[in-house]
Amino acid sequence: MVENQHLSERAKQDLELVEAARLGKQSAYADLMDRYRDSIYFMMLKMVRNADDADDLTIEAFGKAFSRLDQYSPSFAFSTWLYKIASNNSIDFIRKKRIQVTSMDSGYTNDDGERIQIDARSNTMNPEETVIYGQKVVHMRMLVSKLKPRYRVLVEKRYFDELSYEEIAEELQLPLGTVKAQLFRARDFLANMMEKTKDSI
Repeated sequence: MVENQHLSERAKQDLELVEAARLGKQSAYADLMDRYRDSIYFMMLKMVRNADDADDLTIEAFGKAFSRLDQYSPSFAFSTWLYKIASNNSIDFIRKKRIQVTSMDSGYTNDDGERIQIDARSNTMNPEETVIYGQKVVHMRMLVSKLKPRYRVLVEKRYFDELSYEEIAEELQLPLGTVKAQLFRARDFLANMMEKTKDSI
């Protein structure tokens, strides 16, 4: 491990956790999240200025980092690599948001100084959209029911019962980091299942 002598003590501890995670040790993932969750969250919050978005981006950052652990090189600290992933993810999120219409309610001022009000589309779905939406909800619930019980319960509580991460952690008596990590994994499984079954919707 001569090449890692430049790393700080904390970075060397991170490297041990990364190597344990690569070997499939679940507690190593939770330990890495516990070490950096708060600092990543506050970095995201500074960038997007919205607590819910910052929360989701924090989970996404860890999810992306954990799925790419084989790409991490100890030539630099894990924290540096993680912050880079989180920062790039947040920048992508901000770019996508800017593409969307900035404000449906307030409208915007054109080059001639005129106030242009945007006609927002009605939120009411027509009969065909209602049927399609109903089919998608049924399909989604069917996919969720196929998840392992521990993932299914988390998804149902977060997305069907609309509980916060903290409420889920308290109700299930689980560490907050575990709830977030497992929810990310559950979303990953669902995304793969939806991709495989998209033609049936």
